[in-house]
Amino acid sequence: MADKKQSNWFGRHKILTVIGVIVLLAIIGGAAGGGNKSNTTTSSNTTASTSDKTQPAAAQEAKQPDVPAEYKSALAQAKTYSSSLHLSKQGVYDQLVSEYGGKFTAPAAQYAIDNVQADWNANALAQGKTYQNDLHLSPAGVRDQLVSENGGKFTASEADYAIAHLND
Repeated sequence: MADKKQSNWFGRHKILTVIGVIVLLAIIGGAAGGGNKSNTTTSSNTTASTSDKTQPAAAQEAKQPDVPAEYKSALAQAKTYSSSLHLSKQGVYDQLVSEYGGKFTAPAAQYAIDNVQADWNANALAQGKTYQNDLHLSPAGVRDQLVSENGGKFTASEADYAIAHLND
């Protein structure tokens, strides 16, 4: 009888089940694919010492035992948004606090933004290439979309970097 109830729950909540599976796959994919990328990306957080950058993530997390679980979850989700969806810093933050996204508190989202190691220029370039190749936008159109409040929300310098490297 328990199996029938589970089946009915999943049947009644198909959208939640699909969203849950997608989020789980994104987290697993980010964890599996993100390991090698962290050594080659530049960090927006320049306050970490060189020795901290060479230690495994688990060792760094062990140094911060008083970080709330919500903050750690927000950071994990920020890594996924950055590495899988190539979002801008503002885009990641907005997704973390969104009622349709992570629903994290502003302090938890800010902690994640301050501690995620992401190459925002590379993210802008990845989105820019998508705009160029899939939407067939001109370089000026790509730049406008990258910096748009309704688009990528990248900074002007990140968009300029993307435009300069679109055809690399």
